[in-house]
Amino acid sequence: MSDRIIKFGLVGIGSIGQHHVNYLRSMDHVALVGVCDTDKEKADATAKVCGARAYYDAIDLLDQAELDVVIIAVPHYDHPAIAIEAFKRGIHVLCEKPIAVHVNAAKAMIQAYEAAKGQKPDLQFAIMFQERTLPFYAKLKEIMESGALGKLTRATWIHTKWFRSQAYYDSGGWRATWAGEGGGILTNQCPHTLDMYQWLFGLPDLISGHAHIGKYHDIEVEDEVTAYFEHASGMVGHLIVTTAELPGTNRMEIVGDLGKLILENNKLLYYKYPQSMLAFSQETDQRFAEWDIAPEEIAVDTNVPNGHHVVTERLVQRLLGQQVDLIAEGPEGLGSLTLANGIMLSSFQKRPVTVPIDGNAFQAELEERIRTSNYVKKAVQAPAANPDMSASFGTTK
Repeated sequence: MSDRIIKFGLVGIGSIGQHHVNYLRSMDHVALVGVCDTDKEKADATAKVCGARAYYDAIDLLDQAELDVVIIAVPHYDHPAIAIEAFKRGIHVLCEKPIAVHVNAAKAMIQAYEAAKGQKPDLQFAIMFQERTLPFYAKLKEIMESGALGKLTRATWIHTKWFRSQAYYDSGGWRATWAGEGGGILTNQCPHTLDMYQWLFGLPDLISGHAHIGKYHDIEVEDEVTAYFEHASGMVGHLIVTTAELPGTNRMEIVGDLGKLILENNKLLYYKYPQSMLAFSQETDQRFAEWDIAPEEIAVDTNVPNGHHVVTERLVQRLLGQQVDLIAEGPEGLGSLTLANGIMLSSFQKRPVTVPIDGNAFQAELEERIRTSNYVKKAVQAPAANPDMSASFGTTK
């Protein structure tokens, strides 16, 4: 393997930014040469620990640190602006989720990337969808691509393992506000869930969303959502998410013409049908029927490497000249954002919306809520200096 060292910069040293710092320091062929945060004390302290230079403005980092790659881990609204400036300078980008707050900004970001590749064809843009590396989700993807279930008819996902307390929402002045975060559970906790849905099933043609604003918390954004999707294939999808339930549930049911999968509590069950379900319905002379099927538990290797560092390692491997696929190409971030914006636009307008969604309509709705907001944020409660992020990372349990 090449002896080349890939020079990384990091913008944003909040909780997730610190997580990036921790694993980057142990990676081969990587040097973290610059860290940036508007909090000078935080930037200085992090730089001292990891032997990097501290910056307090993202443009200074991009201009002065001689970077190969920049990791963007700042509040969501700032993702596109920093990425676009990096692309202009020929710097590879690894962006935290979501790609942006609204699809118009995401499209501008992707257009800037495509334009920059005209000058630097090997320019890379990755997005941090580390849940694609989780063993059970990776197995689901494998099964979906095999076509073993036949024609898909339904996918239902109850994912309420996103508990967040009021203390969590009070821990940052930008959190759970239209102006600071651009949304609630769909923007912050569920980009991975939404990405996983579209990764497995593709985007629907029609979205019907029902979002409840501050139902369980003192916030001005959504903390409970139910969505219904219609796909061109005829498959329907359901998504139920909230940050209020404790203990929460993470249960996915995928029903096809030839079988059914149920994923819950780190157990993947496969119900293999004796014949086509849809053909049986048309051909049987029975008015009522029931198949007594014993499910097979699908073996999943849970020891495979997974998580944030795998996404970054794959990018590093590509930059070192290896022919590997990224875990998620940056432009793929538009899919999950389309679902998030589409659900909220449907809820705002109290009607189903078609995909591709009207980005201008969603942006107008968002800007109107920012303009008319009279929400007063409580005094911010400072989080621990190095909070344990493990409880916030995706799990199939």
